[in-house]
Amino acid sequence: MPANGAHAKAVGRMKRNGHANWTIADVATVCRSFGLDATPPTEGSYYVVSHPRVAGLLTVPAKRPIKPIYIELLAQLIEGSEAP
Repeated sequence: MPANGAHAKAVGRMKRNGHANWTIADVATVCRSFGLDATPPTEGSYYVVSHPRVAGLLTVPAKRPIKPIYIELLAQLIEGSEAP
């Protein structure tokens, strides 16, 4: 998991670059690095992102392009998983 300073920078980049060409592989990598679970679809076409410390789930489409709102919501989920 990134250190606090690196954490803030990474989340900031996600929020600023939500329009970048994010792929589901990018999302899965970010989730692993922050300790979130990104479960691939068994049926359908959405990954399910979760963390035990955060109520609720985030579903992210597995197909390109991933819209900026999903990246913004992922950044919020990361911030929530790090809250005391």
